[in-house]
Amino acid sequence: MRPTRLESWFVHASALAVAGTGLVYAGLRYFVAPADPFAVVNHPWQPAVQHLHVLAAPLVVFALGLLWRDHVWRGVRTVSGARRITGLGAALPALPMIASGYLLQVAVEEAWRTTWIAVHVAASVLWLAAYVAHLPLLSRWRRRSRARGPGAEEDQGGGSSAPGDGERGSTGPSGESTPSKRRAV
Repeated sequence: MRPTRLESWFVHASALAVAGTGLVYAGLRYFVAPADPFAVVNHPWQPAVQHLHVLAAPLVVFALGLLWRDHVWRGVRTVSGARRITGLGAALPALPMIASGYLLQVAVEEAWRTTWIAVHVAASVLWLAAYVAHLPLLSRWRRRSRARGPGAEEDQGGGSSAPGDGERGSTGPSGESTPSKRRAV
């Protein structure tokens, strides 16, 4: 259920890149007045920040796909409480955030562009707020799991108890049960 350290760093780095460039781009586009009334952009950095945002977005899409089965979907089935609420809060707006980001790039009519901008901004704000709220809960849960020792994760809904998930041990040559060699994800 828990991503590896490398996966966690990738998810956090891609989220920081896309959220950072998105927030800076929104600030430049909507809150900065152009120095020249005939300027096409409000600030000289605006096009570069937009390009960085568009280039960082596929990293978040990949990161969310990486987390989907072993973290998000398993968490939906087994976790309860605040972690589940913030986790779902981050997972649910991800689809409209991603879809509207792509549709915004191909929309030609101004009405559709305005619609996709509104959907993208709203879904992105919800996703970012839930993602940020989810982080301290995860680190607190990890500290408690480490303090309890090995196997504590499974006792707290961290492991899967669904049949067929490959978490069963096998019977050794003397008939005693041996634990599974597969690490809980």
